[in-house]
Amino acid sequence: MNDTPEPTPELSRGLDLETDPALATAVLEIEAHVAGEGWDGPARLFALVDTAALVEAEPALATMMGLDAPDQDGSLTPIEQDQIPVTTQLEEVLQTTAWPRGVTGCAAVVERLVLPPDADGKIPEDAEAAAEFAKAHPDRQEVRIVAGATRAGATYCALRLKAHDDDQSVIGGVDLVPELLELLRVTLEETPDNEGDA
Repeated sequence: MNDTPEPTPELSRGLDLETDPALATAVLEIEAHVAGEGWDGPARLFALVDTAALVEAEPALATMMGLDAPDQDGSLTPIEQDQIPVTTQLEEVLQTTAWPRGVTGCAAVVERLVLPPDADGKIPEDAEAAAEFAKAHPDRQEVRIVAGATRAGATYCALRLKAHDDDQSVIGGVDLVPELLELLRVTLEETPDNEGDA
C-alpha cells in the first residue's frame, strides 16, 4: 500500500520522477497561501510535519487547524514559525536554525530581484552596491521563491514572477534554487542539540 498522496492533475504537470508528491503539495500550498497576501512580504519559515503524526500527537491543535482526519497518509502540514524581522536576512536565520526530530521537513519563502544573465559581470562585489544595482536595473524581475526540503533528502521549489502573477505561471522543480535548498537541508541535520523529539 502506498502511503504517499496521489498528486492532483494540476500538480502532476510539474512533477518528475525525482519529486516527492507530499513535499511538492506542501510547497505549492504555502505558495498559494503567501500569494494571496500580495507582494513585498517578509521572509517566512515553515516546519513541515507529518499530518497523521500531528493529528495523533496534538489532536486539539489539529482540530483548530481543520485536520481532524488527514486526507491521506503521508501528507505534510506546514506550520509557520515566528516572523523573521525585516532587518534580518533569511540566510542568517537558517544558519542558526535546527529542527527537532518531530519535524519532517521545512520550507522557506523569500522575495528576490533576479537579473538577466548578461548582468552577471557588471554586478558590484559590495553587497549594498549590488542590491542598489539590482533595484535600478531596467530588466530586473521580482520573484517569490518557496523552497522546501525533507530529512529524507527530497527538495521542491515553486517560483512566481511578479510580472506573471497568476497561478498558472508558477514554476516548479526539485532544484531551482540550490543554495537555498542546501541551507534548508543543513537545518534538518541531526545534532546533539536537536536529537530529542519535538
